[in-house]
Amino acid sequence: MELYLDLRSPPCRSVFLFARAVGIPFEFKLVDLTKGQQYTEEFGDISAVRKVPVMKDGGFVLTESTAILKYLVQKHRSLVKDHWFPEDLQQRARVNEYLSWQHMNLRAHGSKVFLLKALFPVVMGYEAAQEKMEAALEDLNQSLRLLEEKFLQSRAFLIGEKISLADLVAVVEIMQPVNVGVDVFGGRPRLAAWRDRVKDAIGERLFDEGHEVVMKTSSLGEEMKNSSQLGELGPKLRKLFS
Repeated sequence: MELYLDLRSPPCRSVFLFARAVGIPFEFKLVDLTKGQQYTEEFGDISAVRKVPVMKDGGFVLTESTAILKYLVQKHRSLVKDHWFPEDLQQRARVNEYLSWQHMNLRAHGSKVFLLKALFPVVMGYEAAQEKMEAALEDLNQSLRLLEEKFLQSRAFLIGEKISLADLVAVVEIMQPVNVGVDVFGGRPRLAAWRDRVKDAIGERLFDEGHEVVMKTSSLGEEMKNSSQLGELGPKLRKLFS
């Protein structure tokens, strides 16, 4: 099985961390987003969507991180413990509820803050307007409040007392704005304690390995400037910032 990934991407990190945590063998295929490799003809032959992650299992190609995660759970039942995606109807529904909610909430808002801080200055040539950044941060804070109040509550993990796919998908999204200097956990001891439990559950070394590339965000600007694909990437990124 091949996984096409760039670990700067939170959805890629969730797939990478899950496969590694439960011991699913795979071949890591780097698709460097800063070089625009998702737009190459070679990658387009694999996926017309031109986004990562992509899983290729023999002749079967699958896109979308949550679909890939569920596929891995169901294919590798002997390796995956029940708590990751419980058989219990209502517990599984809770995992699916979070996975459905996060796309337009925590993922959308955390990614916007990351892009405004890390890529906006490179693409546009100047810092994002203060009001634009403040609005993005308020949206992120609202998602974080809902994450705590609706999903985490007083539990150890989002669904119960053991880690699930929901926790893994949540934590990689939260780490995205953290890596551009946003103090997401400041004043949120319950959320910080949850993050530490997630790290312990999958292993701190693996957690750090998965986030090593994105922790070097300070070099992202230079990598983008030196990319031969910046001219092609620029118009696409400008759409995100308009």
